[in-house]
Amino acid sequence: MDLRQWIAIGVAVTVALLLVFAVRWVLKHKLNRVWRVSRYVVARTALTSYGAAGVLGANLALPSSDDVDWGTYQVIDHAMSILMIATLTGLGISLAYAVTDMVLARLSVANGDADRKARRIQTQVRLLRRVITSVIVTLAVAAILFTFDEVRALGAGLLASAGIIGIVAGVAAQSTLANLFAGLQLAFSDALRIGDVVVVEGEWGRVEELSLVNVTIKIWDERRLVVPVANFTTTSFENWTKQGTAITAKVVFPLDWEVPIKELREETGRLITASDHWDGRSWSCQVVDIAPTGEVLVRVVATAADTGHQWDIACEIREHLITWLAENYPESLPRHRAQFVDSDDEDAYASQFPDSAFRHEPSGVSGPPGGDPGEA
Repeated sequence: MDLRQWIAIGVAVTVALLLVFAVRWVLKHKLNRVWRVSRYVVARTALTSYGAAGVLGANLALPSSDDVDWGTYQVIDHAMSILMIATLTGLGISLAYAVTDMVLARLSVANGDADRKARRIQTQVRLLRRVITSVIVTLAVAAILFTFDEVRALGAGLLASAGIIGIVAGVAAQSTLANLFAGLQLAFSDALRIGDVVVVEGEWGRVEELSLVNVTIKIWDERRLVVPVANFTTTSFENWTKQGTAITAKVVFPLDWEVPIKELREETGRLITASDHWDGRSWSCQVVDIAPTGEVLVRVVATAADTGHQWDIACEIREHLITWLAENYPESLPRHRAQFVDSDDEDAYASQFPDSAFRHEPSGVSGPPGGDPGEA
């Protein structure tokens, strides 16, 4: 190529970059208040817009291969075509993410856990844009491959054997496809949403991310539990916010038989009704069972608006009633008893139950260890 052609390419690239700069300036300073998506477009396309503009300008200014006598020019021209497909694909993905960012930003200002619809749409939007991105990237890779003459020559053969290739690919990607369909099933069946409070594999946490492969659970102690998506469609799990955020706190006290149930119930009622963590729906204090070790099991139940208040009111009930019982009714605290019986009671019991453990040998045959029973 001569100097004029190089100058033409430089001018085309410069003009394309200046046009992108002008469009971004208008979106950022003029249309920001009128068109809300503009701020997200500017943020997402900071690199991809300039890259696509520069490559597109260079491709438009490149001379045809007939006008250049370079032996390697066809390789450069081919490389620029591939680069244009890649940069335009990146720009398209950035624009798609910009639109979904605006939707997610609107949903994030909703009423937290209580807005189930907002969290469901948020989950679906995040998952759908990952699916769309995967499809766009796949098509772009296919377009790049078909720029090679060798690949185009194999097109007919590939189409003829598409059935066999589809079967082989389906078997090879069985787990990947299973995760993909499992993710779509979770998102659109409303079984799991971003922000849901779940118990998985014995761990309590909140759904932080739902992708095409894994579900990331943020555990209460800041750890992350990564679970394959397919596990949520094949095994059971607890979803504490499936139908709403309201939940019930439960505290069980193993106490002695001398516990004053009436006084305990009155103190429990005063505590719960005055608590800021109680949602005002219901509460109870009942003896629900007798433990195998002999303690009376008293269960205190109180409703809460969400899992945070549920945890706080459970701890508040536990701390207050333990202190109150220790200060006012220490005999109510759990203890183990042992009953001692004298020889007369033991003989009477043994006569009624000959096989009982209380049976003992008559005094005439008992003696010190190793002694002669006849000497007694």
